[in-house]
Amino acid sequence: MCTAATYQSKDFYMGRTLDYEFSYGEEIAVMPRNYPLSFRYDGKREHHYAMIGMAHMAGLPLYYDAVNEKGLGMAGLNFVGNAVYQEPKEGCRNIAQFEFIPWILSQCADLAEAKALLKEMNLTGTPYSEQLPAAQLHWIIADKTGAITVESIADGLKVYENPVGVLTNNPPFETQMFLLNNYMHLSVKQPENHFSEQIPLQTYSRGMGALGLPGDLSSASRFARVAFTKLHSVSGESESESVGQFFHILGSVDQQRGCCEVAEGKYEITIYTSCWNAQRGIYYYTTYTGHQITAVDMHREDLDGTVVVSYPMLQKERIYWQQTVR
Repeated sequence: MCTAATYQSKDFYMGRTLDYEFSYGEEIAVMPRNYPLSFRYDGKREHHYAMIGMAHMAGLPLYYDAVNEKGLGMAGLNFVGNAVYQEPKEGCRNIAQFEFIPWILSQCADLAEAKALLKEMNLTGTPYSEQLPAAQLHWIIADKTGAITVESIADGLKVYENPVGVLTNNPPFETQMFLLNNYMHLSVKQPENHFSEQIPLQTYSRGMGALGLPGDLSSASRFARVAFTKLHSVSGESESESVGQFFHILGSVDQQRGCCEVAEGKYEITIYTSCWNAQRGIYYYTTYTGHQITAVDMHREDLDGTVVVSYPMLQKERIYWQQTVR
């Protein structure tokens, strides 16, 4: 399971956690402007916007999440049991779900262009290969102007405005938003006694305004918790302050090994957490065993090139010894 969020300080940031019981060997992949893209049903694109994101390298990068050089970002999250893809249709721009992210980011400069393009799209369940069947996903697409959620379900393709800038997994996005009604009483301030004027109730701890904020690992609870954390988050506007705060936001839904058993002896963990500065094209990440923030800057690569450049995630925990070694 996963959680994605957006954050605005001086710049616009976006990122996600990837929570699962094993890794596919993800890498940070920079796709330059002249890398030839070939879509299953939508022809070829020799020139396009450059992008950077986390991908499984399988001949071409299969992006989990990415941002393009114009500042438009996108992430796909598990939507098992609800995702329903269509068969290819005439009169539509048929796009396989595994190529959805590069299809949008290669040609859309902003969220408005992405919304317009979605009206022409038919999302198909065409697999990348026999070994890699179509994943059941839904997506968040965002830039500094706002965010949308895209879900392909039995009723067709749904595009929702996403005012909280957050996405987790099931239930569907409309239900997630409705469930926030259960938490309208939460506050960052200390609560007042509305129980009864006859009983002199008092607070006995800091933070009691958020009593009732769920702390479990379910998707609905993570949606409410990261939405509350993100919408009340405060940081300075420097890059280090903003990036650090973003990792704290997603840290509120971090999953530790041992707390979510998915099979005998197998546990879901936060494999990686990402944060990208959408306006500067910098991709930051941490891993379960590597808490130091690592950065890859797309603009340090040749963005007019023709070859994808990728970097394996750094997994080793790095501890800084403050004392002088004797």
